[in-house]
Amino acid sequence: MSNNAIISNVENDRVLVLERVFDAPRDLVFQMFKEPEHLKRWWGPKGWEIPVCTVDFRPGGVWHYCMKCVDQNLGEFYGMESWGKGVYKEIAEPEMFIYNDYFSDAEGNINESMPSTLIKMEFIDLGGKTRLVCRSEYISAEALKTVMDMGMLQGITETWNRLGELLDSLK
Repeated sequence: MSNNAIISNVENDRVLVLERVFDAPRDLVFQMFKEPEHLKRWWGPKGWEIPVCTVDFRPGGVWHYCMKCVDQNLGEFYGMESWGKGVYKEIAEPEMFIYNDYFSDAEGNINESMPSTLIKMEFIDLGGKTRLVCRSEYISAEALKTVMDMGMLQGITETWNRLGELLDSLK
């Protein structure tokens, strides 16, 4: 698998599993997910930035953020904001964390009309490299199809590419 290839597969019609190997130690990769100053540098697809990001990294804590499209080349998306909210359920640093992921508004109110996701992020130590495994469980096959149709796979690929570039720059 090349350094920036994502392997994806669907289990049970409603679970999407994404994997990628990063050329960085596990502790560093884990850090990128728990601190707002790191997340602001890589989270979101190409052409989007994170003007708002708060993280309370503990079980029951909330991650609330806004992605804003700042690239005029992205046409109708330019200027658009997308708010998200994660609620952490379980954390075992640096091996994994589990959270519920929601679409939300600026106040953190959950958008019930959009599918929520139960996400498990697993960080596997490969001796100086890290295999990241993201397991996203949706309420139904339709919910998974909804986010796939929204371009989620391309968004995750671009997001993880940005993470890879940041990790490379920190070496």
